[in-house]
Amino acid sequence: MSEEKEMRIGFVGGGALTESIIKGINGTLLPADRIFVSDHKRERCAELINKYNINATVGVDSFIDKISLLVVAVKPKDAEATFKELVEYTDKITLNLTIISVIAGLKISAIEKYFPNNTIVRAMPNVALSVGEGMTAYIMNKNTSSIDRETIKKLWSTVGRAVEVDEKLMDAVTGLSGSGSAYAFLMIEAMADGGVAAGLTKKVAVELAAQTLLGAAKMVLESEESPTILRDKVTSPGGTTIEGVRMLERGSVRSSLIEAVLAATEKSKKL
Repeated sequence: MSEEKEMRIGFVGGGALTESIIKGINGTLLPADRIFVSDHKRERCAELINKYNINATVGVDSFIDKISLLVVAVKPKDAEATFKELVEYTDKITLNLTIISVIAGLKISAIEKYFPNNTIVRAMPNVALSVGEGMTAYIMNKNTSSIDRETIKKLWSTVGRAVEVDEKLMDAVTGLSGSGSAYAFLMIEAMADGGVAAGLTKKVAVELAAQTLLGAAKMVLESEESPTILRDKVTSPGGTTIEGVRMLERGSVRSSLIEAVLAATEKSKKL
């Protein structure tokens, strides 16, 4: 891979995930003129150019030999056809090109069949990339250098947080952080409904619930204390919080969240 000052990134697929990444890196990690997108719809290309002033075309012909990172962001059903098309550009693709797949369920070995000598990255980001607070887990193949590892970490950290894991754990990542945003939305919705039942307006209740979860999450990430210790600190003996916690335990909320992660993990394994 080229040094960071020469980094140029290309995307195959101009959907919502690609746009979320562009929002995070445009003007921060990279200037707009070093960001390229290929999408099969000319209208979508024009939309991305107008919104972000980046380069967008139908097909990778114009940029495949200029980039150092290629993010493949297509639907799983289109993965095989996409890589078969990309391999036709082997005369333009150098060993310096790092290929990043964000295609759900696609293993690194499946990509290595087409590009056995390149650095391959498999990543699982979540929807919060769109607001710069994503959680991305990724794995890298044996061709990875220390410079590659540093660059990939910086790329995903620009749009949130990032952690490198073993590929065998990617289904668990899917069940936890990949699907977890939906669990959080459900909790915010339920807490807000409780606030409405207690007399708050819906708007105020949603803001209170959302900021409360955001603040709690930030405390966990920025402190060195476990969620259990932090919870104990706000749970006074005989107070209001323990009454609420008691009801959550009675309703098996903790167990339901554990089972939700495990169920989503198992579903990921079957896909």
